[in-house]
Amino acid sequence: MNFIDWIGFLGVFQILLAYVLNVMGKISNNSFIFIILNFIGASMACLASILLNYWPFIILEAVWALVSLYSLFKFQRKTS
Repeated sequence: MNFIDWIGFLGVFQILLAYVLNVMGKISNNSFIFIILNFIGASMACLASILLNYWPFIILEAVWALVSLYSLFKFQRKTS
């Protein structure tokens, strides 16, 4: 695996970890850890897709990261 593969692998792992923890009832989909895992994971997967120039996943992961960022701002406002 090269460096780009590792970036993508770690990003996707974080997204899947958030999903598995949520399904198992360990974290809520409104929790900070869920949101941050999705945001960082999607951002890393998007970066890897950009470096690979693979547009379908650039779009998917960019939207995922933006939705997660929006959720992060909502979470921040709720806790302030």
